[in-house]
Amino acid sequence: MELLNLVSNNIKPLNKNVMAKACERMDSLIKPVGSLGKLEEISVKIAGMTGKVKNNINKKCVVVMAADNGICEEGVSTSPQIITAMQSVNMTKGLTGISVLARYASSDLKVVDIGIKEDYVCKDIINRKIRRGTWNFSKGPSMTREEAIRAIETGIQIVKDLVLEGYDIFGTGEMGIGNTSSSSAIVMSFTGCSVNEAVGKGAGLTEEAYENKKRVIKRAIEINNPDKNDPIDVLAKVGGLDIAGIAGCYLAAASHGIPILIDGFISAAAAMVAWKINPLVKDYMIASHCSAEPGFNLIMKSMGLFPVLKLDMRLGEGTGCVLMFNVVEAALSIMNEMATFDEVSMANDHLVDIR
Repeated sequence: MELLNLVSNNIKPLNKNVMAKACERMDSLIKPVGSLGKLEEISVKIAGMTGKVKNNINKKCVVVMAADNGICEEGVSTSPQIITAMQSVNMTKGLTGISVLARYASSDLKVVDIGIKEDYVCKDIINRKIRRGTWNFSKGPSMTREEAIRAIETGIQIVKDLVLEGYDIFGTGEMGIGNTSSSSAIVMSFTGCSVNEAVGKGAGLTEEAYENKKRVIKRAIEINNPDKNDPIDVLAKVGGLDIAGIAGCYLAAASHGIPILIDGFISAAAAMVAWKINPLVKDYMIASHCSAEPGFNLIMKSMGLFPVLKLDMRLGEGTGCVLMFNVVEAALSIMNEMATFDEVSMANDHLVDIR
């Protein structure tokens, strides 16, 4: 808990003075004011994070937290849990969706075993296993409070170490069969919404299995009665080890003034946990794409975040983040390289702010 408190207390608000200077420069570039939309917003926001008007991305990394979920005992997923271990290994071999897209985006990929249930052999997976998956939270808590804190602090330490290696932007990914159930339960716990609003079909379910998933999660909330005012309690009772690890990644990135991207539903659930721990962490998050899972939009609305990309994706793994890396780099290039009206001796008094 000491590391968690230390990092959380070190998160500072965005630098409004630098943001104002960045906005002034952006408005002076040779274009109609506001005409580059989200690209302008991203570059100004990152200026507030770093304290510099002009910024560059030198090293990119997506961190994938891998863990299993005991709730799978209730038939909430069509996939066997061995898939978590198999796909985690495949990620390190460059064979999965996130592997391909990370390679395309010139991003490094770090796969962390924070709670994989099955045995595997792979030296390229970072072993930070808390234990072999969570308990079945339809029968009681997913994990102990102490384990939840350890998992968050594991994510914190992973990012702290990567910052020392020179990474200056992060993406968040996950691998864990059953983790949409944990994510839905977290959203319901914090917002009080219904199962119909928070629960989707995950990787794909029949209508019968989908109705079972909703019944299981609703019953689990009733059994555990998570305290919405205590994010660690929510995480321990109905969360996942992967979600906890990702939450730690957000907190650590924010404490270092580094942008970190939200991927899909599971990544967003972790963002919500981190936000509940310290609301300032949201300032360092950038939502990459709009997940097709219904609970995702509830999280974005609650946090006041707006995903940039809409590609009807629902794979997870961090795939939206690596695509968004290129958008972020484009935004920074506009700020850094585009000329101002003064630099090209062009009048701009005819322009109207269209925002």
